[in-house]
Amino acid sequence: MSKQFDVIVIGGGPGGYIAAIRAAQLGKNVACVDEWKNAKGGPAPGGTCTNVGCIPSKALLQSSEHFEQASHHFADHGIAVKGLSMDAAKMVARKDAVVKQNNDGILYLFKKNKVSFFHGRASFAKAVDGGYEIKVAGTAEETLVGQQIIVATGSNARALPGAAFDESMVLSNEGALALTEVPKKLGLIGSGVIGLEMGSVWRRLGSEVTILEGLPDFLGAVDQQIAKEAHKAFVKQGLKIELGVKVGDIKVGKKGVSVAWTNAKGEAQTLDVDKLIVSIGRVPNTIGLNAEAVGLQLDERGAIVVDGDCKTNLPGVWAVGDVVRGPMLAHKAEEEGVAVAERIAGQHGHVDFNTIPWVIYTSPEIAWVGRTEQQLKKDGVAYKAGTFPFLANGRARALGDTTGMVKMLADATSDEILGVHIVGPMASELIAECVLAMAFRASSEDIARVCHAHPTLSESTKEAALAVDKRTLNF
Repeated sequence: MSKQFDVIVIGGGPGGYIAAIRAAQLGKNVACVDEWKNAKGGPAPGGTCTNVGCIPSKALLQSSEHFEQASHHFADHGIAVKGLSMDAAKMVARKDAVVKQNNDGILYLFKKNKVSFFHGRASFAKAVDGGYEIKVAGTAEETLVGQQIIVATGSNARALPGAAFDESMVLSNEGALALTEVPKKLGLIGSGVIGLEMGSVWRRLGSEVTILEGLPDFLGAVDQQIAKEAHKAFVKQGLKIELGVKVGDIKVGKKGVSVAWTNAKGEAQTLDVDKLIVSIGRVPNTIGLNAEAVGLQLDERGAIVVDGDCKTNLPGVWAVGDVVRGPMLAHKAEEEGVAVAERIAGQHGHVDFNTIPWVIYTSPEIAWVGRTEQQLKKDGVAYKAGTFPFLANGRARALGDTTGMVKMLADATSDEILGVHIVGPMASELIAECVLAMAFRASSEDIARVCHAHPTLSESTKEAALAVDKRTLNF
């Protein structure tokens, strides 16, 4: 006997669980199916973000940052530390505890909002009158029928040809987050978000880290003035970053990994490391969804084809998050999940792709929203730019962290903010003000005229706005 629902959400990651909760808030009878398991085989909703992505990486970054501060900066504050050591296994255990808190929190939210949760892998069975039949393969086999289906199955790490992930020597984000010993030599292929964050964690704890990046520019998607400032800081910290490389054969042995590569000059090189993290992007996850059973359209990348409202080619079937077009970001998935739930309920959900913030949680942090200076030049947009260094910010000096700057770009005629780019302390938090300003189509003058508390890092945002009009007060 099948169980009937108004809405069935396939996937319990940021897009899925948020869509399920919002649909339930709007009065729908909702089910959410997710197959993630914890170490004991129990349910672990939250997707890649909670289990092997955003949350655990931030936990490890925090631990390694504490170790870095104690090792190199406490003395500046008059704090003497003797016999400092790092227990990597305990650090990872703390990370696992943080992950479980988030898993349990989502299960609580399902219960609170009366969302029916099914632990297992969901797949399309067939179209039926008034909806779709969904099979759940798990500890208990289930057959569900939903009038509306939201697919939120996320993405998987992309492997290098000839170097499959074994999560022992060749690591994806999952293996990189589970290391319990500090590798003496660590290699990373790809200098994107995951590569830089994981490289930072293990470099702080003592690894000799080398990053091989195929693109000629460092962080090509980032405003290049900001990217160059970040590159300078990372190299100073000890990260070895090679740009414009071509990776050749990768040989995995019992004690390490050997990577043949060619540098930007065309010179053959070999990198021998204890562990290799491959971070070259992610691919949409539609494995086992049985999309062909109902004729759900996929593109050449395996992503589900959707329109601007996240509608698929099938009536009553929607898709959100990493499994569709657009940036693979947890908060983008959440916004799409809310919007789809509201559209199903007859409301007018909305997602503005122009005001989605991006963050890299290294030290210094990197965050941005809107267009870069390079994009504005390419688009032929006349603009004004203002920058303000954290070196001139009183709070940053007191924190002992003055690396980086805030950069604001505004329309040359209207003064509307077109982009804000930050490298420096707490950039991930500072960007929120700028996202809000852009959402309300504020001008740089608007931020410049708003009173910011002193002393705060946010004063640097105000000063960058003042700099657009060439009237900074503290630099």
